Amino acid sequence: MPTLLIRISIIILFAAVSYAILMVRMPQDIFIFTISDVPERPVALVLGASIRKGEPSEMLSDRLDTAAELYQAGKVKKIVVSGDNREEHYNEPAIMKRYLSDQGIHSGDIISDYAGRRTYDSCYRLKEIFGQQAVTIVTQRYHLVRALYLCRSLGIDAVGVGADRARYEFFSGEYARDVAASLKAWIDINFLRPVPILGKQEKVF
Repeated sequence: MPTLLIRISIIILFAAVSYAILMVRMPQDIFIFTISDVPERPVALVLGASIRKGEPSEMLSDRLDTAAELYQAGKVKKIVVSGDNREEHYNEPAIMKRYLSDQGIHSGDIISDYAGRRTYDSCYRLKEIFGQQAVTIVTQRYHLVRALYLCRSLGIDAVGVGADRARYEFFSGEYARDVAASLKAWIDINFLRPVPILGKQEKVF
């Protein structure tokens, strides 16, 4: 009998976890566009990724290149670069801003969010600190699904543009990690609603 109860408990737990992940990763195609057909939004939100030796990783540079094209096409007026800066010698937003500036994006149109430690934080702070109610999210498609779920669940009118410009090394590992992160995203939205690092409100326009 105890063995049967354990098996039933495992099945129930597996079903609950699968449901939560499915709710986050359900197709979001109606909110995902190309650069040419994405509706205009005031800002683009570029989600951070790793930097190496002071330069964006391939994934991050592709996100930044995509955001630059959105800006140059008149699809967004400002670009919010959100990433991790919890350590003194690791500053994703600063590297992201420099990269965009080097492409000719006006520095005044690039807003740095230094407390975007995870996707949930970036979405939360976009609304509460930067006062934005509508956004175009820029990241790779595997990540974009979760980012759209988070932003839209937090009351932001979010659409997305995928920044998939290459076949990335270790992509399968990144995808697996994101599937696991989807469970945490569902728990955060439906139960925990954690408050990330905040601070004074900042003007974007």
